[in-house]
Amino acid sequence: MTKSRLEAFSDGVLAIVITIMVLEMKIPHGSALQDLKPLLPIFISYVISFAFIAVYWGNHHHLLHSAHRVNSRIIWSNMLLLFFLSLIPFSSGWMGENHFEKVPVALYAFNLLLCAIAYYLLQNAILMDLPESNLLVQALKKQKKKGILSVSVYLLAIPIAFFSPIISSILFVGISVIWIIPDRNIEKALRENQNQF
Repeated sequence: MTKSRLEAFSDGVLAIVITIMVLEMKIPHGSALQDLKPLLPIFISYVISFAFIAVYWGNHHHLLHSAHRVNSRIIWSNMLLLFFLSLIPFSSGWMGENHFEKVPVALYAFNLLLCAIAYYLLQNAILMDLPESNLLVQALKKQKKKGILSVSVYLLAIPIAFFSPIISSILFVGISVIWIIPDRNIEKALRENQNQF
């Protein structure tokens, strides 16, 4: 399998995930602005989840570009990531429908934790396949610190959701902010690797 095929498949899955999430917002029966008010928690949940999927898509794109080839470890790590990302419409929809109540927020944070672990495993699968002298190895190792921070914050957000769903939500939204801009070290290493050939 080529990297482009793996990337195309992943892009297709993420596009479907986003489409499923938007379908959670049912059209209200009424033409007044107040008829939209019950949809507000669902819309906020959709915006948060859309941002997460967008962040994963951008970083996934950079991560796959750092791979030299695709092996079975990378394929299955990628499938695990896509599996957990495909659960986001469910956990996001439940959180929005229940107005960010404790248990749905905890489940959503747990879903995000599983996504972060799967991304970390994919990153390690790619790292294992790169020669130690490659510039990308150092860039990916620097990014691993953000991965460990993400997992730690999601682990914290789960129990916090039972006491304060708002603080839990702030924690996992904060993690998405640190991932918004894909790692410039990876971009730089990719450019330098291309210049060597």
